[in-house]
Parts: sequence; C-alpha cells; structure tokens
Amino acid sequence: QVQLGESGGGLVQAGGSLRLSCAASGRTFSSYAMGWFRQAPGKERQFVAHITRSGGVSIYTDSVKGRFTISRDNAKNTVYLQMNSLKPEDTAVYYCAARVGDSLTTASRSVAYAYWGQGTQVTVSS
Repeated sequence: QVQLGESGGGLVQAGGSLRLSCAASGRTFSSYAMGWFRQAPGKERQFVAHITRSGGVSIYTDSVKGRFTISRDNAKNTVYLQMNSLKPEDTAVYYCAARVGDSLTTASRSVAYAYWGQGTQVTVSS
C-alpha cells in the first residue's frame, strides 16, 4: 500500500505558475505509475497527466498540453506537476493517484488507480 499527500496548491492570477508536489510513503514508489487528476465544483473528476514508473513516458489531456509538465523523482518518492500559463478554467481540486502497471491505454481512467491523495486546491483568478 502507498500513502499520498499533495501540496503546493493556492491562489494565483491568470498567467501565473504553480508547482504541485505529491509525496508518497509506504511501498516502493518506483513500483507505481502516477497520475494527476482534477475536479472542479459540480464537475466530474478529470484526467490531467500520467507518468510511467521510470518517468520515461508522460501523457496529458489536451487542455493542458504545452502548459503543464509532470515529472517524478523516485529517490525522493515524489511526483510533481508544474503548471504554467494558468487559466481560470484550471481552477479545481488537484489529486495525485498511484497505480500498478504502466499501460497508457488506461492511464486516463480514474478507476485504474488504486491509491489517492486528499487533494490540494488550485484557484486561478482572472
């Protein structure tokens, strides 16, 4: 089992940047592929980004491509989400999640992830 905890959220103006961190504890972090999801009020949880266990491959939802970057440091048991050029529509609670397996086919599906953090609020003002 792995425990996840997000940090780095906050209030930022449109065009600004934030870096979210997700620290993992428990079993070997490098055994898990990692994802970031977000959920805005009244909306379903949405896939944002995924990174494989080694960090060699990452994928993104179209709306964040070119603006967000997912990365991981297996030595620090941490996954990051660098968010640049933020827009008001990026406002949401952001969650990190862990899954066994690297299949990119299922990476965007929340049901593929067994472990979730508690979330961190990101608010982008216009």
